[in-house]
Amino acid sequence: MSLCLRGVTAGYGRSMVLRDVSITVPDGSVVAVIGANGAGKTSLLRVASGLMAPQAGWIRLDGENLTGRPVCDFAKAGICHVPEGRAVFPGLSVRDNLRVFSPARRERESIDRAITLFPRLGERLGQIAGTMSGGEQQMLALARAYLCDCKVILLDELSMGLAPKLVDVIFESISRLRGENVGVVVVEQYVDRVLAIADYVYVMSRGRVGFAGDPGEFADNDLFQQYLGAGV
Repeated sequence: MSLCLRGVTAGYGRSMVLRDVSITVPDGSVVAVIGANGAGKTSLLRVASGLMAPQAGWIRLDGENLTGRPVCDFAKAGICHVPEGRAVFPGLSVRDNLRVFSPARRERESIDRAITLFPRLGERLGQIAGTMSGGEQQMLALARAYLCDCKVILLDELSMGLAPKLVDVIFESISRLRGENVGVVVVEQYVDRVLAIADYVYVMSRGRVGFAGDPGEFADNDLFQQYLGAGV
């Protein structure tokens, strides 16, 4: 089964940001969404997580129609959205951030899983999340998504502003999610890096899908060189 968006048109007021967009995210796959700034990538994730209602088209997860339903229904169905920025509860400790997203009565097991994924978090369990470095907060944000037993994780520029070594850790953890049979959608500035782990790639251009296929096909496409030349 999978997450499917079909014919989605959405925007803000009269300004359309997405126009007839269709994507599929199979279970256990990593889907890269790339494109220039303003292409509609973040808006696509907002529609997929229920934060923005489409004006046309539909969203289904494992065949269940979520179109027009409240954002909490998207979360209950198994969609986890990690937006750009520090998606943590800054006033809570690292341990409590992890507890919030752990399944009931499995808190200790969940914290152990998070520490296995990001050992540095094990050294910070008692620390207030808002006092950690930006990279550590991103680790915590991804670890929380990893623990909530979701079916699809939507990641928006998770590596932005991170040192190269931390970027390596983030991409390794994304690859690990594939083994958990979780579908992952990655909006990412590091095109080469995300294509190296992606099973499928969608290129957004002015609110539309300009290319859809596997990374190998895209690497051989003239569009790839155009985007590299544009610094995307």
